[in-house]
Amino acid sequence: METAYVSAMHRERYELTQNEETFYGRLKTANFYNTKELVEFPTVGDRVEIVKNDTGDSSIIKVLERKSVFKRQNTTQGLPDQAVAANFDYVFIVMSLNHDFHMTKLERYLTVAWQSGGTPVIILSKADLCEEKESYVAQLAMDAPGVAVHCISARTGEGMTELKPYVKDGKTIVLLGSSGVGKSSLVNALLGKEEMETGGIREADSQGRHTTTYKQCFLLPQIIQLPNGEEMTGGGKIIDTPGMRKLLMGENAEGSQSTFSDIEELATQCRFSDCQHKKEPGCAVKKALEDGTLDERHWKTYLSLQREEAYSKERKQIMMRKIGKTRKEIKTRGR
Repeated sequence: METAYVSAMHRERYELTQNEETFYGRLKTANFYNTKELVEFPTVGDRVEIVKNDTGDSSIIKVLERKSVFKRQNTTQGLPDQAVAANFDYVFIVMSLNHDFHMTKLERYLTVAWQSGGTPVIILSKADLCEEKESYVAQLAMDAPGVAVHCISARTGEGMTELKPYVKDGKTIVLLGSSGVGKSSLVNALLGKEEMETGGIREADSQGRHTTTYKQCFLLPQIIQLPNGEEMTGGGKIIDTPGMRKLLMGENAEGSQSTFSDIEELATQCRFSDCQHKKEPGCAVKKALEDGTLDERHWKTYLSLQREEAYSKERKQIMMRKIGKTRKEIKTRGR
Protein backbone atom coordinates (compact mmCIF):
# COMPACT_ATOMS: atom_id res chain seq x y z
CA MET A 1 0.00 0.00 0.00
CA GLU A 2 1.33 3.44 -0.94
CA THR A 3 1.11 6.64 1.11
CA ALA A 4 0.70 10.28 0.11
CA TYR A 5 0.44 13.74 1.71
CA VAL A 6 -2.78 15.78 1.54
CA SER A 7 -1.69 19.23 0.33
CA ALA A 8 -5.10 20.76 -0.48
CA MET A 9 -8.82 20.04 -0.39
CA HIS A 10 -11.32 20.89 -3.13
CA ARG A 11 -14.70 19.66 -1.86
CA GLU A 12 -14.83 15.94 -2.78
CA ARG A 13 -11.31 15.92 -4.32
CA TYR A 14 -8.01 15.91 -2.45
CA GLU A 15 -4.75 17.20 -3.87
CA LEU A 16 -2.04 14.66 -3.00
CA THR A 17 1.73 14.81 -3.18
CA GLN A 18 4.16 11.91 -3.31
CA ASN A 19 7.89 12.26 -4.02
CA GLU A 20 7.37 15.78 -5.42
CA GLU A 21 4.62 14.51 -7.76
CA THR A 22 1.15 16.05 -7.44
CA PHE A 23 -2.08 14.20 -8.30
CA TYR A 24 -5.67 13.93 -7.08
CA GLY A 25 -7.61 11.43 -5.03
CA ARG A 26 -11.10 10.69 -3.74
CA LEU A 27 -12.30 8.80 -0.70
CA LYS A 28 -13.02 5.11 -1.06
CA THR A 29 -16.73 5.12 -0.16
CA ALA A 30 -16.77 1.76 1.65
CA ASN A 31 -13.96 2.83 3.98
CA PHE A 32 -15.37 6.21 5.01
CA TYR A 33 -19.15 6.11 4.58
CA ASN A 34 -20.34 2.51 4.58
CA THR A 35 -18.68 1.70 7.87
CA LYS A 36 -19.93 0.64 11.29
CA GLU A 37 -17.36 2.73 13.12
CA LEU A 38 -16.60 6.43 13.49
CA VAL A 39 -13.65 7.14 11.17
CA GLU A 40 -11.44 10.17 10.66
CA PHE A 41 -11.79 11.95 7.33
CA PRO A 42 -8.63 13.35 5.69
CA THR A 43 -7.65 16.99 5.96
CA VAL A 44 -4.72 19.09 4.79
CA GLY A 45 -1.49 17.90 6.42
CA ASP A 46 -2.60 14.29 6.73
CA ARG A 47 -0.65 11.31 5.47
CA VAL A 48 -3.02 8.79 3.90
CA GLU A 49 -2.92 5.29 2.50
CA ILE A 50 -3.87 5.22 -1.17
CA VAL A 51 -4.39 2.97 -4.15
CA LYS A 52 -2.72 4.98 -6.89
CA ASN A 53 -4.39 5.39 -10.28
CA ASP A 54 -2.14 6.70 -13.05
CA THR A 55 -5.08 7.37 -15.40
CA GLY A 56 -7.52 9.06 -13.01
CA ASP A 57 -8.18 9.94 -9.37
CA SER A 58 -6.47 7.69 -6.85
CA SER A 59 -8.43 6.06 -4.00
CA ILE A 60 -7.83 7.21 -0.43
CA ILE A 61 -8.10 4.18 1.87
CA LYS A 62 -7.50 5.59 5.34
CA VAL A 63 -5.91 8.38 7.38
CA LEU A 64 -2.65 7.52 9.11
CA GLU A 65 -1.96 8.41 12.75
CA ARG A 66 -1.66 12.14 13.44
CA LYS A 67 0.81 13.90 15.74
CA SER A 68 -1.49 16.95 15.98
CA VAL A 69 -4.87 17.99 14.65
CA PHE A 70 -6.92 21.16 14.78
CA LYS A 71 -10.67 20.47 14.98
CA ARG A 72 -13.78 22.55 15.25
CA GLN A 73 -17.28 21.53 16.21
CA ASN A 74 -19.41 20.52 13.24
CA THR A 75 -22.38 22.83 12.80
CA THR A 76 -24.42 19.94 11.37
CA GLN A 77 -26.25 18.02 14.10
CA GLY A 78 -25.14 14.38 14.44
CA LEU A 79 -21.82 14.76 12.61
CA PRO A 80 -18.39 14.48 14.30
CA ASP A 81 -15.99 17.38 14.84
CA GLN A 82 -14.38 18.67 11.63
CA ALA A 83 -10.61 18.31 11.21
CA VAL A 84 -9.25 21.53 9.70
CA ALA A 85 -5.53 20.69 9.54
CA ALA A 86 -3.18 17.99 10.81
CA ASN A 87 0.45 17.14 11.57
CA PHE A 88 1.70 20.67 12.27
CA ASP A 89 4.16 21.96 14.87
CA TYR A 90 2.93 25.53 15.38
CA VAL A 91 -0.45 27.25 15.34
CA PHE A 92 -0.08 30.86 14.21
CA ILE A 93 -3.03 32.75 15.71
CA VAL A 94 -3.21 35.77 13.43
CA MET A 95 -4.94 38.95 14.62
CA SER A 96 -4.59 42.32 12.92
CA LEU A 97 -3.57 45.40 14.84
CA ASN A 98 -6.10 47.71 13.18
CA HIS A 99 -9.58 46.55 14.26
CA ASP A 100 -9.52 42.75 14.67
CA PHE A 101 -7.79 42.44 18.05
CA HIS A 102 -10.20 41.01 20.64
CA MET A 103 -9.16 39.13 23.81
CA THR A 104 -12.29 36.96 23.99
CA LYS A 105 -11.69 35.77 20.43
CA LEU A 106 -8.01 35.25 21.16
CA GLU A 107 -8.77 33.10 24.22
CA ARG A 108 -11.05 30.95 22.08
CA TYR A 109 -8.31 30.52 19.47
CA LEU A 110 -5.71 29.75 22.15
CA THR A 111 -7.96 27.04 23.59
CA VAL A 112 -8.30 25.39 20.18
CA ALA A 113 -4.56 25.69 19.59
CA TRP A 114 -3.70 23.98 22.90
CA GLN A 115 -6.27 21.27 22.12
CA SER A 116 -4.60 20.56 18.79
CA GLY A 117 -1.27 19.34 20.13
CA GLY A 118 0.63 22.14 18.36
CA THR A 119 2.37 25.11 19.98
CA PRO A 120 0.39 28.37 19.79
CA VAL A 121 2.15 31.52 18.58
CA ILE A 122 0.35 34.89 18.48
CA ILE A 123 0.97 36.88 15.29
CA LEU A 124 -0.14 40.52 15.45
CA SER A 125 -0.36 41.47 11.78
CA LYS A 126 -0.52 44.82 9.96
CA ALA A 127 1.95 46.35 12.42
CA ASP A 128 2.56 49.17 9.92
CA LEU A 129 -1.01 50.39 10.60
CA CYS A 130 -0.60 50.62 14.38
CA GLU A 131 1.30 53.07 16.55
CA GLU A 132 0.58 51.34 19.87
CA LYS A 133 2.11 47.90 19.28
CA GLU A 134 3.90 47.83 22.63
CA SER A 135 0.65 48.16 24.57
CA TYR A 136 -0.80 45.09 22.83
CA VAL A 137 2.34 43.05 23.53
CA ALA A 138 2.29 44.12 27.19
CA GLN A 139 -1.37 43.12 27.51
CA LEU A 140 -0.70 39.68 26.01
CA ALA A 141 2.26 39.13 28.34
CA MET A 142 -0.27 39.30 31.18
CA ASP A 143 -3.28 37.62 29.56
CA ALA A 144 -1.46 34.89 27.59
CA PRO A 145 1.66 34.12 29.67
CA GLY A 146 4.16 31.77 28.09
CA VAL A 147 2.85 32.26 24.55
CA ALA A 148 5.24 33.88 22.06
CA VAL A 149 3.97 37.13 20.51
CA HIS A 150 5.30 38.70 17.29
CA CYS A 151 4.25 42.00 15.69
CA ILE A 152 4.74 41.80 11.93
CA SER A 153 3.85 43.51 8.69
CA ALA A 154 3.66 41.30 5.61
CA ARG A 155 3.61 44.47 3.48
CA THR A 156 6.81 46.07 4.80
CA GLY A 157 8.58 43.02 6.24
CA GLU A 158 8.66 44.53 9.74
CA GLY A 159 9.25 41.87 12.41
CA MET A 160 9.25 39.00 9.90
CA THR A 161 12.74 37.76 10.78
CA GLU A 162 11.37 36.89 14.25
CA LEU A 163 9.53 34.01 12.54
CA LYS A 164 12.79 32.26 11.58
CA PRO A 165 12.56 29.48 14.23
CA TYR A 166 9.13 28.42 12.95
CA VAL A 167 9.68 28.33 9.18
CA LYS A 168 12.76 26.12 8.97
CA ASP A 169 12.94 22.75 7.24
CA GLY A 170 11.02 19.97 8.98
CA LYS A 171 8.53 22.32 10.66
CA THR A 172 4.90 22.92 9.70
CA ILE A 173 2.74 25.93 10.59
CA VAL A 174 -1.05 26.20 10.41
CA LEU A 175 -2.66 29.64 10.26
CA LEU A 176 -5.73 30.36 12.38
CA GLY A 177 -7.68 33.61 12.35
CA SER A 178 -10.69 35.53 11.12
CA SER A 179 -11.23 36.60 7.52
CA GLY A 180 -9.22 39.61 6.47
CA VAL A 181 -6.53 39.57 9.18
CA GLY A 182 -3.72 39.07 6.66
CA LYS A 183 -3.15 35.31 6.61
CA SER A 184 -2.88 35.19 2.80
CA SER A 185 -0.59 38.23 2.80
CA LEU A 186 1.66 36.47 5.32
CA VAL A 187 1.80 33.38 3.09
CA ASN A 188 2.71 35.52 0.07
CA ALA A 189 5.44 37.32 2.01
CA LEU A 190 7.00 34.03 3.10
CA LEU A 191 6.74 32.51 -0.38
CA GLY A 192 8.22 35.63 -1.98
CA LYS A 193 5.45 35.77 -4.61
CA GLU A 194 1.74 36.53 -4.99
CA GLU A 195 0.56 32.92 -4.67
CA MET A 196 -2.58 33.75 -2.69
CA GLU A 197 -5.15 36.34 -3.71
CA THR A 198 -5.53 39.17 -1.21
CA GLY A 199 -8.45 41.54 -0.99
CA GLY A 200 -6.72 44.69 0.18
CA ILE A 201 -8.23 46.93 2.84
CA ARG A 202 -11.79 48.26 3.00
CA GLU A 203 -11.72 52.01 3.55
CA ALA A 204 -14.88 51.90 5.71
CA ASP A 205 -13.39 49.87 8.54
CA SER A 206 -9.73 49.16 7.60
CA GLN A 207 -10.54 45.43 7.49
CA GLY A 208 -9.09 43.07 4.92
CA ARG A 209 -11.44 41.18 2.64
CA HIS A 210 -11.98 37.43 2.88
CA THR A 211 -10.08 35.68 0.05
CA THR A 212 -9.08 32.14 1.10
CA THR A 213 -11.85 29.69 0.21
CA TYR A 214 -10.17 26.33 0.80
CA LYS A 215 -7.37 24.75 2.83
CA GLN A 216 -3.95 24.47 1.22
CA CYS A 217 -0.37 23.65 2.22
CA PHE A 218 2.63 25.45 0.75
CA LEU A 219 6.30 24.45 0.80
CA LEU A 220 8.40 27.47 1.78
CA PRO A 221 11.59 28.28 -0.18
CA GLN A 222 14.92 27.36 1.36
CA ILE A 223 15.88 31.04 1.44
CA ILE A 224 12.98 33.39 2.16
CA GLN A 225 13.31 36.86 0.63
CA LEU A 226 11.30 39.35 2.71
CA PRO A 227 9.63 42.51 1.36
CA ASN A 228 12.19 44.76 3.09
CA GLY A 229 15.14 42.95 1.46
CA GLU A 230 16.07 40.82 4.48
CA GLU A 231 16.55 37.07 4.19
CA MET A 232 16.02 34.09 6.47
CA THR A 233 16.36 30.33 6.18
CA GLY A 234 13.13 28.51 5.35
CA GLY A 235 12.25 25.09 3.94
CA GLY A 236 9.25 24.34 6.17
CA LYS A 237 5.54 24.14 5.32
CA ILE A 238 2.64 26.50 5.99
CA ILE A 239 -1.06 25.61 5.88
CA ASP A 240 -3.52 28.41 5.11
CA THR A 241 -7.15 27.99 6.18
CA PRO A 242 -10.31 29.98 5.38
CA GLY A 243 -11.36 32.54 7.97
CA MET A 244 -14.04 31.26 10.33
CA ARG A 245 -17.06 33.31 11.34
CA LYS A 246 -17.63 31.17 14.42
CA LEU A 247 -15.25 28.71 16.01
CA LEU A 248 -17.03 26.19 18.23
CA MET A 249 -15.10 24.04 20.70
CA GLY A 250 -14.55 20.33 20.33
CA GLU A 251 -14.67 17.80 23.15
CA ASN A 252 -11.04 17.99 24.36
CA ALA A 253 -10.80 20.00 27.60
CA GLU A 254 -7.00 20.25 27.65
CA GLY A 255 -7.09 23.54 25.77
CA SER A 256 -9.24 25.17 28.44
CA GLN A 257 -6.89 23.95 31.18
CA SER A 258 -3.98 25.70 29.44
CA THR A 259 -5.73 28.93 28.44
CA PHE A 260 -7.59 29.30 31.73
CA SER A 261 -5.00 27.92 34.12
CA ASP A 262 -5.65 30.83 36.50
CA ILE A 263 -9.30 29.79 36.88
CA GLU A 264 -8.37 26.11 37.20
CA GLU A 265 -5.94 27.04 39.99
CA LEU A 266 -8.57 29.15 41.78
CA ALA A 267 -11.02 26.24 41.64
CA THR A 268 -8.61 24.09 43.65
CA GLN A 269 -8.85 26.64 46.49
CA CYS A 270 -12.64 26.36 46.86
CA ARG A 271 -13.93 24.87 50.13
CA PHE A 272 -15.78 22.10 48.27
CA SER A 273 -14.13 19.99 45.58
CA ASP A 274 -17.37 19.87 43.56
CA CYS A 275 -17.97 23.63 43.83
CA GLN A 276 -20.07 25.01 40.96
CA HIS A 277 -18.85 28.58 41.65
CA LYS A 278 -22.36 29.95 42.09
CA LYS A 279 -23.75 30.25 45.65
CA GLU A 280 -21.52 27.81 47.53
CA PRO A 281 -19.76 29.17 50.65
CA GLY A 282 -15.97 29.39 50.51
CA CYS A 283 -15.84 29.70 46.70
CA ALA A 284 -12.46 31.10 45.68
CA VAL A 285 -13.66 31.88 42.15
CA LYS A 286 -16.64 33.89 43.38
CA LYS A 287 -14.40 35.80 45.83
CA ALA A 288 -11.90 36.61 43.04
CA LEU A 289 -14.72 37.94 40.86
CA GLU A 290 -15.99 40.13 43.68
CA ASP A 291 -12.60 41.64 44.57
CA GLY A 292 -11.63 42.11 40.91
CA THR A 293 -8.61 39.77 40.83
CA LEU A 294 -10.46 37.64 38.26
CA ASP A 295 -11.68 39.47 35.16
CA GLU A 296 -15.40 38.91 34.56
CA ARG A 297 -14.98 38.83 30.76
CA HIS A 298 -12.30 36.14 31.13
CA TRP A 299 -14.65 34.13 33.41
CA LYS A 300 -17.61 34.40 31.00
CA THR A 301 -15.44 33.17 28.12
CA TYR A 302 -14.36 30.19 30.22
CA LEU A 303 -17.99 29.31 31.02
CA SER A 304 -18.99 29.59 27.36
CA LEU A 305 -16.21 27.24 26.24
CA GLN A 306 -17.02 24.77 29.02
CA ARG A 307 -20.62 24.59 27.76
CA GLU A 308 -19.46 24.02 24.19
CA GLU A 309 -17.06 21.25 25.25
CA ALA A 310 -19.81 19.53 27.24
CA TYR A 311 -22.17 19.77 24.27
CA SER A 312 -19.54 18.30 21.95
CA LYS A 313 -18.99 15.35 24.31
CA GLU A 314 -22.74 14.77 24.49
CA ARG A 315 -22.98 14.78 20.69
CA LYS A 316 -20.19 12.21 20.42
CA GLN A 317 -21.94 9.94 22.94
CA ILE A 318 -25.15 10.17 20.88
CA MET A 319 -23.24 9.28 17.71
CA MET A 320 -21.55 6.31 19.36
CA ARG A 321 -24.93 5.03 20.60
CA LYS A 322 -26.32 5.32 17.06
CA ILE A 323 -23.34 3.42 15.67
CA GLY A 324 -23.78 0.73 18.33
CA LYS A 325 -27.49 0.44 17.52
CA THR A 326 -26.79 0.13 13.79
CA ARG A 327 -24.14 -2.50 14.43
CA LYS A 328 -26.60 -4.48 16.56
CA GLU A 329 -29.32 -4.30 13.87
CA ILE A 330 -26.91 -5.47 11.19
CA LYS A 331 -25.81 -8.37 13.40
CA THR A 332 -29.46 -9.31 14.10
CA ARG A 333 -30.39 -9.28 10.39
CA GLY A 334 -27.42 -11.52 9.62
CA ARG A 335 -28.62 -14.32 11.87
